[in-house]
Amino acid sequence: MKSLLLLTASGPLLVLTSHQSLNDLKLLGVLRQKGIGKFVAFDVPLSLARERYGGHFQAVESNLHETDDLRVLDFNGQRVFQLFRFEELGSPILIEQS
Repeated sequence: MKSLLLLTASGPLLVLTSHQSLNDLKLLGVLRQKGIGKFVAFDVPLSLARERYGGHFQAVESNLHETDDLRVLDFNGQRVFQLFRFEELGSPILIEQS
């Protein structure tokens, strides 16, 4: 499982995914189907997301199975930016799908 911060045209999203890589074509397809084709992504350490979101993380995680693609952990950009410092995140990954 991975936790990713996505900076999209409509705002930041913190997501959990069963895919191990943002380069996974199936994951990119799911994001594109949801209207997210161009974004900046950051890996968020799973332990850090778990710590910061507590019970909410556990509830979302319990609904994520190996066969699931994606679950939104947080869509409140202000909260996401308050909970995580850039120095805690991985290097930015730029994705632009046509």
